[in-house]
Amino acid sequence: MTQHLFILTGASRGMGLAMARQLLQPGNTLICMARHEQPALATASPAGAVLEQWTVDLSHAAQAAQQLQSWLGTQPADRYASATLINNAGVIPRIAPLSACTRAEDMADLATALRVGLEAPMLLTAAFLGATEGWSTSVRPVARKVLNISSGLGRRALASQAGYCAAKAGMDHFTRCVALDEAAKPHGAKVCSLAPGVIDTDMQVQLRGANPADFPDVQNFAALKTGGMLTSPAAAATRVLAWLQRADFGTNPVADVRDA
Repeated sequence: MTQHLFILTGASRGMGLAMARQLLQPGNTLICMARHEQPALATASPAGAVLEQWTVDLSHAAQAAQQLQSWLGTQPADRYASATLINNAGVIPRIAPLSACTRAEDMADLATALRVGLEAPMLLTAAFLGATEGWSTSVRPVARKVLNISSGLGRRALASQAGYCAAKAGMDHFTRCVALDEAAKPHGAKVCSLAPGVIDTDMQVQLRGANPADFPDVQNFAALKTGGMLTSPAAAATRVLAWLQRADFGTNPVADVRDA
């Protein structure tokens, strides 16, 4: 067993793309799940690394989870020394009070944010854990991990972002539940919902460019940029992946990269 399997959602841009680049190492098999392929990843893949890019719409979470479950079912149980699922994908709906999100397109955006940010991680986690549960035995241990990329906004309310905050809060709590499930098993997986810090991504551009009448915190987000307080996607990816390799990963199922 020389290969380490990584399954990563939202790998086509931002911190997800940065993580994908860093995971493309000899000895790693990387499955990227995103709405679009990223040609730069294919050209950056070194010898000894295996890369697959699946074009999936995570707002259709059941279909994506079934695809993952079917693929895992084709893999020989002794192929991998470790298997890790990283639920990174997320989107924000319209930046406005919930009472203003009454148009059909607003409701569709809100539903998509909840499906991508909460439903998809839950269903993908179920598929991953169920399909790999038999991979690890006392004779042949396979380290299995689920890393959910959460947000401080799952733990702190923000006006005009009820959908995103609710998805991340739900991610935190379902991770706590899965941690209890897995702790009761002889070879259960380690799981963690990790807030990655404040990152300079397209989401930040949306937040600081919002209409102040709809988003009272717009100046606070603008100040993060002008004050140089945003972490680059590459630096954030490095910190997140370092957390994944910690010996105590999963001891605290809800964590923050800024924790000691």
